[in-house]
Amino acid sequence: MVPRYARPEMSAIWEPEAKYRIWFEIEAHATEKLGELGVVPESAAKALWDWWATNPEIDVPAIDAIEAVTKHDVIAFLTWVADNVGDEARFMHQGMTSSDVLDTTLAVQLARAADILLGDLDALLAALKRRAEEHKYTPTIGRSHGIHAEPVTFGLKLAQAYAEFDRCRSRLFAAREEIATCAISGAVGTFANIDPAVEAHVAEKLGLSVEPISTQVIPRDRHAMFFSVLAVIASSMERLAVEIRHLQRTEVLEAEEYFSPGQKGSSAMPHKRNPILTENLTGQARMIRSYALPALENVALWHERDISHSSVERFIGPDATITLDFALARMTGVIDKLLVYPERMQANLDRMGGLVHSQRVLLALTQAGVTRENAYAIVQRNAMKVWESDGKLSLLDLLKQDGEVTTALSEAELEEKFDLAYHFKQVDTIFARVFG
Repeated sequence: MVPRYARPEMSAIWEPEAKYRIWFEIEAHATEKLGELGVVPESAAKALWDWWATNPEIDVPAIDAIEAVTKHDVIAFLTWVADNVGDEARFMHQGMTSSDVLDTTLAVQLARAADILLGDLDALLAALKRRAEEHKYTPTIGRSHGIHAEPVTFGLKLAQAYAEFDRCRSRLFAAREEIATCAISGAVGTFANIDPAVEAHVAEKLGLSVEPISTQVIPRDRHAMFFSVLAVIASSMERLAVEIRHLQRTEVLEAEEYFSPGQKGSSAMPHKRNPILTENLTGQARMIRSYALPALENVALWHERDISHSSVERFIGPDATITLDFALARMTGVIDKLLVYPERMQANLDRMGGLVHSQRVLLALTQAGVTRENAYAIVQRNAMKVWESDGKLSLLDLLKQDGEVTTALSEAELEEKFDLAYHFKQVDTIFARVFG
């Protein structure tokens, strides 16, 4: 985790103190249910909760010092708790294994992280919707292969991003549900030394569902899906970032990141206004995607468990969620403050002498009785003259001078094919599909 790209709320989930507090709750709730079942004295859970009620400070260095000797993090924590609680603490962890604590804790952390990320997506969706409505009918050029194609609106560009991130939100919600599982099933997952009722009790207390069948660990296909969803969200974020970066190029300059007073674009060139935020988001997306592959590789553990996944998840759990949280918040800020230049959009639309209307002329000629092959050739030969003039010639003017065109279409019919508003007649329909 890089502090430069971290926000406090998400980072707090992964702090050692937060982890140890979840560990304690798991152990205490399990001991509580074991007491109800008569496996341990009910006084054991009371002693744990009474100590917890004093809001004790989690002494991380003390736990680390114990682990330096035991070489086992869960044993170190249990030893530290026992040192503070006293004799009743010996009933903790009855019938449990370390993975019961570690995997259930990770489930809690990832579920809490997902809740923050869902909130981030809600904020981004709200910004996209607001700006899409603002530019619902702002004409701009649509590009395929980076080349002028046909007119769209800037609102449609943003509506497309909204729909994509709305799908991302649905995927993350489903991934959150899938990852939020509790396993308190003991060694190799057979419940031989602990009643399944303990697992159900802990799950209820922590807001988790019960893992239907575990080995000694929660199956890692759940985690693979979770981190894969984060990677998809990052890719969608990069798609929008790259669009903005292209639109900010000097030759295009249809939209631009907000450039704040006092901001500097280059240490050498005072005139520069660079798309640094969206370039940064592109880089962060690459990192977030990189965490999906080790999560996928974690699925294939040996037999009932090994710990090859453990070190991986110590990296990717914090790094992926913290980075995506920061990135989504940054993207929301970019969209919220994005500078949009409708005049430049219109100028770019007009730059190539009306070539963007070529398909309408092609279709009109076919409807007037010209074969598609001939209609295509007629329009293309005139379009190429405009292209080679770098837009100095007008496609409409050239078509009016082409006998094969004027034989099929009147001047009024031709002029109607160059009506920009024609391309936007279904904008309301598309917006209704996207926003309801």
